[in-house]
Amino acid sequence: MIEVKNITKSYGKTQAVRGISFSIKDGECYGLLGPNGAGKSTTINMLSMLFPPDSGDLAIGGIPIGKTNTQIKSMLGIVPQEIALYEKFSAWENVLFWGSIYGVAGKALTDKAENLLKWVGLYDRRKDAITEYSGGMKRRINIACALLHSPKVLLLDEPTVGVDPQSRNLIFELIQQLNKDGMTIIYTTHYMEEAEKLCNRIGIIDNGLIIAQGTLDELKTQSQVNDMIIVDCTNTPDEKLLAEKLKTTVVVNENRVSVLSNDSKKDLTHIVTICNDAGYEINRIDIQKGNLEGVFLKMTGKQLRD
Repeated sequence: MIEVKNITKSYGKTQAVRGISFSIKDGECYGLLGPNGAGKSTTINMLSMLFPPDSGDLAIGGIPIGKTNTQIKSMLGIVPQEIALYEKFSAWENVLFWGSIYGVAGKALTDKAENLLKWVGLYDRRKDAITEYSGGMKRRINIACALLHSPKVLLLDEPTVGVDPQSRNLIFELIQQLNKDGMTIIYTTHYMEEAEKLCNRIGIIDNGLIIAQGTLDELKTQSQVNDMIIVDCTNTPDEKLLAEKLKTTVVVNENRVSVLSNDSKKDLTHIVTICNDAGYEINRIDIQKGNLEGVFLKMTGKQLRD
């Protein structure tokens, strides 16, 4: 369904995307996981045809982007990172407006608008101005607007940023249902648990490069990650000291220490001893079995920063 081959994009002297490639099968949910500034939104913007890549090739549904863009646009539903709604309009007015932009009209538009607003749980609030909505409600309306023309591909760029937990869970359910119904989805996020929960395959992107991609199990195998020991201290430990003592990957983020471990039982005793000897008072210890956070830490040598 989607082919991305060696695309690049620069802004002045800053190279935001540095030759990334990936392919997405029809009906797959593919996650782009990486920190802010990694190149996720730039990639989505090129797929959305907001601007062309400096080099490389993009194709959706077998059609190269740049050749017949009108046909490709009809296949795409786009949920941008920034809310794309008219604040003074009601939800109903927004949905009708965006539907008309997609070329949906008449009874087909009103029927679709009604069904989508019910689906996202906001039909009873359809007459309220967007200014009265919470951040999570606005995100749900954004998703409804992107689906009015029944796209084959949905591009979601950080759709849960700034939303409350209840809306976040509802957005998860909506996305899972869309994917279950056969929609192809690209989902960008910097939240590990979202990528693990929603995506069939994941591309880990950092500094404009995809450093690994595959299913969660494939990523675990590629990185050879086992367990991760998380230690919360009252003070901030010395990252370099711990890494030298433990002889493994260690990342310190404020008072939180993340340690990759091949033998958590043995290493845990060693970590406690080193922390006590160095005067780091331990508040809490957690052992996590091989997960996406451990994969990212192993492959990048750092935690996934916001």
